[in-house]
Amino acid sequence: MSAVEARLAELGLTLPQVVPPLAAYQPAVRSGGYVYTSGQLPMVDGRLPVTGKVGAEVTAEEAKDLARTCALNALAAVKSVTGDLDRIARVVKVVGFVASAADFTGQPGVVNGASELLGEVLGDKGVHARSAVGVAVLPLDAPVEVEIQVELAP
Repeated sequence: MSAVEARLAELGLTLPQVVPPLAAYQPAVRSGGYVYTSGQLPMVDGRLPVTGKVGAEVTAEEAKDLARTCALNALAAVKSVTGDLDRIARVVKVVGFVASAADFTGQPGVVNGASELLGEVLGDKGVHARSAVGVAVLPLDAPVEVEIQVELAP
């Protein structure tokens, strides 16, 4: 077991299976010393636990938890192309998309769920640049979607 996966276990988390693509793309692609994940939905056992807009059908706190799930799915996607999460030198960038009700402005707080998970799991290697974007709708009516970019150790 890698040190990162041991840390996940300490947190009571298990790295899930990679979420299969919904269309014509790969969950993650390695280019040189970087891995870029596709947007990861908060899928659990092949389904979305909640759907709808944040600030309407979904609370900000629920969405924050879903963003954590997205980040966990992103780590699974990274492992699928690296074979070992201990190869992560640092998370470079996180982009979070939040399907938002018209008056919802708490996107940064929602995406904190992903950022905080990466920090808990990777420590200083999890500190990153980030964007949190409100959108009208996401695939499958998901409340949140997260993609990450990581740099690999040589």
